[in-house]
Amino acid sequence: MTTKQVFVPDEIVISKIYIIRNQKVMIDSDLAELYGIETKRLNEQVIRNIDRFPDDFMFRLNEDEYQILKSQFATSRHGGKRKLPLVFTEHGVLMLSSVLNSTQAIQVNIQVMRIFTRVRKMITDNTEIRLEVEKIKSKLDNQDKNMEIVFRYLDELLEKQEKPTQLRKRIGYKPDEL
Repeated sequence: MTTKQVFVPDEIVISKIYIIRNQKVMIDSDLAELYGIETKRLNEQVIRNIDRFPDDFMFRLNEDEYQILKSQFATSRHGGKRKLPLVFTEHGVLMLSSVLNSTQAIQVNIQVMRIFTRVRKMITDNTEIRLEVEKIKSKLDNQDKNMEIVFRYLDELLEKQEKPTQLRKRIGYKPDEL
């Protein structure tokens, strides 16, 4: 028996990852769509297994967060909800694989986890690049300061050369002048 491979373009999955409360999350309706099930069914499975979903795995959006999220959509595809949506962190999405048993849900979940890992790596890489840039900026700032000091000394030397020095009266032995 062969299993049918489900392929969802990575761009579609990535477009469904949001930053809420400083966490990368996915909305219940988006996950349900990717898994090929109704949002209602996904939420039923979550509620039946609520012990698997602590607050750092899943939380319900508040009204303000939901309004901000809705404003990001071109169309009101998340409208008409009676309850505010649940959102799942990376760990919550991983836990969903243990409560959803369809082939499509499992395959898509693996793909989503790979994308979360790739996004995390990109953020880490960007942080390393940012640190290197800051080091270079610091070095350049120090060089700027050093160059400023060198030019100041050069200016002082030039000023001394431009000012005629007064002839000093010699002291000590003077030969007889004829």
